[in-house]
Amino acid sequence: KMGTRLKVLSLFKALHRTRTVVFKDDNRALTAARLKINEEFQKNKNETSDENIKKMIKMGTDVETVLRESVVQMEHVGEKKLLLRPREDLLLENVPFCDQPRKKS
Repeated sequence: KMGTRLKVLSLFKALHRTRTVVFKDDNRALTAARLKINEEFQKNKNETSDENIKKMIKMGTDVETVLRESVVQMEHVGEKKLLLRPREDLLLENVPFCDQPRKKS
């Protein structure tokens, strides 16, 4: 039981850490994410089934991964313009695709 409790607590902390990085400087998104995370954990705090708890830990871990790896901030800067704000860690894996193989020089 204690091991499961630690997993749940570390997932809770990881989701909140990821939220602060992914939605940096966006108070509305930060608040909405905080409320949703807290609501989901509060709603399931009395769960006793190990199987259900494992499923919820898996789902929470998947959500944290999607947030960290797939969510990018954008900001409206004009009527039909958006400013993309990619995080540094997302740019590192962005390798351009090339149809033509490079010629050896």
